[in-house]
Amino acid sequence: MTAQGLISASGADLDIHSGPAAVAPLYVSQPLLPDQTALNSYIEKIWASKYVTNHGPFSLELEDRLAALLHVPTAKLFNNATIGLLVALKLFELPPGSEVITTPMTFAATAHSIAWNNLRPVFVDIKEDDLTIDPEAVEMAISPRTSAILAVHVYGCICDHGALQRLAHLHGLKLIYDAAHAFGAYWNGCPVASLGHASVFSFHATKLFNTLEGGLVTTNRPEDRERIYLLRNFGIKNEEEVVSVGINGKMNELQAAIGLLNLDIFEGEREKRKGLRQRYRQVLGGLDGVLLQEVAEHITQSEQYLLVRIDQEKSRLNRDEIKKKLAEKQIFARKYFYPICTDYEPFRNMPIISKRARPYAQVAKHQVLCLPFHSGVTEAHLDLIAAVFQAC
Repeated sequence: MTAQGLISASGADLDIHSGPAAVAPLYVSQPLLPDQTALNSYIEKIWASKYVTNHGPFSLELEDRLAALLHVPTAKLFNNATIGLLVALKLFELPPGSEVITTPMTFAATAHSIAWNNLRPVFVDIKEDDLTIDPEAVEMAISPRTSAILAVHVYGCICDHGALQRLAHLHGLKLIYDAAHAFGAYWNGCPVASLGHASVFSFHATKLFNTLEGGLVTTNRPEDRERIYLLRNFGIKNEEEVVSVGINGKMNELQAAIGLLNLDIFEGEREKRKGLRQRYRQVLGGLDGVLLQEVAEHITQSEQYLLVRIDQEKSRLNRDEIKKKLAEKQIFARKYFYPICTDYEPFRNMPIISKRARPYAQVAKHQVLCLPFHSGVTEAHLDLIAAVFQAC
């Protein structure tokens, strides 16, 4: 497949032969948006029913469809993924002050959700091949105070679940996945949503499947449904009973309507991104020091991000200079993730436990660059991006 098959999120054909006026501005992500006429039909139903939130019919329908799509018995929606992470950690009643092992190569919400739960994040190093959490470093970090592992399927790369599962079982730890980048992905034929004790997905507008804002918590245990329901709804069991402490994590009906419509079109967008990934390999694959993200044979990718790493020891290229030059052409790449969590004020100078003298996360953070990756990317964009890489 070539990029000539790409269409915009609105469904309009793209002119891949357009000149410079057609290539600006371009962002690293572009929200997948459903047809407005179809959305208006849902809005009319919401307005007629006056049922806009509090576990309305659209949110319940979306939960059922997501559970079926992701092959899990428990799939509970949230207003955003950060609240989902908070609840996923709270679900297991981890001892206050205990340690949760995680990666520094992730969005701030991962570490923040640990601290908000009165738990202590312990950062460990990442693997060089795919930048996911390194099981060997996890094993080094386990102590009598460890209660859980919060791993991240970063850039759509899936963690070494087999190794992490063995460690969790051996040491009696909960294994939770931040799967914000991994919606619809598979590991060794198993849906990512079914891995570990719980997984949390982001449905933010930047994600392939989105509800503008939103999140999802999945588990393999049907009995978790009621507990998660109470945690996201103030602990309210019925009109007269509040049986536990909870927060407000409910998804509203407008978000759910977007989700129901996007469920019908996100696979088409993912197919286009698969073709775009191949085009990127063709235009950037031969450059010294430019490492494109590999997709392992046992992984079905979510196609969330297009990651390149620029190794300045092997190349004359400079990551920051490339980003600057792209921006001058109105093409906006992002340095996901730089800085890393241990560079942030709340976690600054916390150690990164590693088998290396210098943690690889400290190297990778200066190399990573996510390029525009969605159906709005045209051949004209790819020509400009290739020219910048070749000129820098």
